[in-house]
Order: sequence, then C-alpha cells, then structure tokens
Amino acid sequence: MRKLLLLLPLLLLFACNNPITELDVVEKAKEIHNNVLTIDSHMDTPMWMTREGFDIGLDNTESFRGSKVDLARMQAGGLDAAFFAVFVGQGDRDEEGNARVRARALAMFDTIHNAIGRYPELAEVAFTSMDAYRLEKEGKRAIFIGMENGYPIGNDITLVQDYYERGARYITLCHTRNNDICDSSTDKDGPEHDGLSEFGEEVVSEMNRLGIMIDLSHASDESFYDVLAISATPVIASHSCARAICDNPRNLDDEMLKALAVNGGVIQMCILSAYVEKPAPNPQRDSAMTALREKYNNWEDLSDEELNSARKEWQELNVEFPRMLSTVEKVVDHIDHIIAITGIDHIGIGTDFDGGGGVEGCYDVSEMENITIELVKRGYTEEEIKKIWGENLMRVFRQVEEYAAKQI
Repeated sequence: MRKLLLLLPLLLLFACNNPITELDVVEKAKEIHNNVLTIDSHMDTPMWMTREGFDIGLDNTESFRGSKVDLARMQAGGLDAAFFAVFVGQGDRDEEGNARVRARALAMFDTIHNAIGRYPELAEVAFTSMDAYRLEKEGKRAIFIGMENGYPIGNDITLVQDYYERGARYITLCHTRNNDICDSSTDKDGPEHDGLSEFGEEVVSEMNRLGIMIDLSHASDESFYDVLAISATPVIASHSCARAICDNPRNLDDEMLKALAVNGGVIQMCILSAYVEKPAPNPQRDSAMTALREKYNNWEDLSDEELNSARKEWQELNVEFPRMLSTVEKVVDHIDHIIAITGIDHIGIGTDFDGGGGVEGCYDVSEMENITIELVKRGYTEEEIKKIWGENLMRVFRQVEEYAAKQI
C-alpha cells in the first residue's frame, strides 16, 4: 500500500501529460467490436427482401431508401450475426385467416433461404448457436430466423415443429393484438386470456421440447409472468427497452427485469426511437400514417397484393416523413439502467431495424460500432461488451438447445 501511495503522484502526472483522447476511445472500441461476436436479435429485413429488385448481397442505401440492413452493410458495421424475422401482422383467427397467414409465413421462410443461398461466400442461414462462431471464423454473416407473432401456428400445435424445421429458433408469442396463444401488451380491446391461454401453455411446452427460444417482446405483463412460471428454459425479449426510462407498454418494468434475471433470460435492447424515449409530436407523419392504416383496413384481411402495396407505401412514408430519432447515448442509458437492475448477464442488442428501429448515430446496420464506442466511453470492459453484444443471448440459446437435446 505504501509503495502504491508513493507511486500515485507519478501516475497522476503521467495521466495529465498523456490524456485519453476521443481517438483513443474510438480505436479501443473498434478493436473490441472486431474481437467480440456481435449479434442483433431482431431485424425485419425480410419485408424488404420480398420487394422486387432488393438484393440482400448489395448495399441498398441508395436503391432502396429507408432500408437499414443488407449483407454489405452488416460487414461494414461489423455485425457478425442477426435474426431475420418472419413477421406477420395479426388478422382473423378463423380457418381462412389461419391458412392465409401460414402461406405468407412460408413464403417469407422461403425468401430468406433463397436470398441468403445466393451468396454462399458471404453468409449462411444458421440453425445452431455454434453456427454463429463457425461462420464468424469463416468471415461470413450468420443469418438466424425468428418468427415474430405466433399467429401462423393458429391452433395447430404440430405447426410449431414445422416452423422449427424451417429454421425458426425463436418465436415471438404475439404481436400488437391478442392471438390464440396469449394477450398482447397493446391490444386496444384489452386482455382476452388474462395472460397465456391453455393453448399457449401447450405452445410453450412444445417450444421447450424442440429447442425454440420463447420471445416475450409484445406480450402483456400477465403473459410474461405466466410464461416465466411454466417455461423449463430461460426466455428472451428480442426487442424491448426499460419502462422506467420510457413508459411504454412494449417495454419491461423493473419488476419484470428482476424476474427475467431470476429466470436466466435476456432482454435485447431495441433502438426504435419511440421505445427509447417518448416521441415529440409529429402531426404530419401521424396523419399520413393514420390515413395509410385506414386505407388498408388497419393491415387486416389484406390480399397478398394489397399487403405488398401497404408495405411499399409504409416504407415510402417513412422516407417522406421520417421519425424523430432518439440517440445512441439514450440507448445506452437504457442499457445502464437494465444492468443496474439485472446485472451484466441479462442484456443484449435487438435493434428492430427495418421494423422502425434506428437512432441518431445508429441509423442503419453500418453504424453498429457506435454503440460499442458509447459503451467504451462509459467504462465498460471488453468482457462486459462481449456479453452485451452476444454472449448473453448465446448462453440462453445454448441452454435452450441443451434442454431440448435431453428430451429426445
């Protein structure tokens, strides 16, 4: 101790004469970002991939304004792996509606496999947690598949295995409205099942058996706690934030975060600005989006042609009337808060790019490194950043796989 006290003035003098510069921070962050496995747990990029002329292997910044992700920009942003979402909005829960949404989901699975399959030198569709590490070593992007909204399951439990065999490694149980599985956090009609339905309990059990991660983003608070009570494996929230910082029902409050930590699960930090901070009024955008929803029956009961037109017009409106964006700094404020509540082992990144995600400083996937720079500025170590950028999610993924392997 005496030697340390004698050395302290010299150390302080050295630090004063050699201050850490912004360039030092950036260079350190770049090195860390390159060293660690980086994974984004939620991207809605397949909605762009269904657009004629969109090429996942090229940089689409200019050709498809508003798009946030492609393989070229993933490489530029140092993102090693991502979960592409098979997303379907909620519609009628009858035989016809279930058949229609299943067909759309299957088409989106096929789109992902076919598009990535055209670039075997750049990427592969990944199926296991170890695939991410293998592909990183090979210099390729790992593209996992998640299914956003359990609606395509309908009320047929056998379809859970069908989607697993097509590559789904997580399923978001619901979306903006209630379905046959559980209640949503944002259904305007309120709860239907008071959480998880009896069929939803079967779905959770089947996902556990098969090795599919359970995603509770979009689920109501009651659904969240119901799943934690019965799931045999840890769960994820693939794209959510801290409700204590931004009071939105899509976000998790502190008690939910504590319960998630006890469960061993992980919340993946979303960077959709309206979930990061309360948005300022934007009347032009709001009125344009309201008119679009009215034009397309609030996205319900649309033909495939109408759905494609609605997506195209929605993407065009996002360019004409851009969202008022939050910032990388405020994103990391959420990360700080979540870690203060849960510890370092229960936080990751799930941007929701191409589904509304994007902030100043991380507008598209090519700017992912800026999150790492902000983390370094705040004193996070390489080991901590490694956990945030992927190891926490991979731990849950492995636990889910290991449980399923024991059920055979």
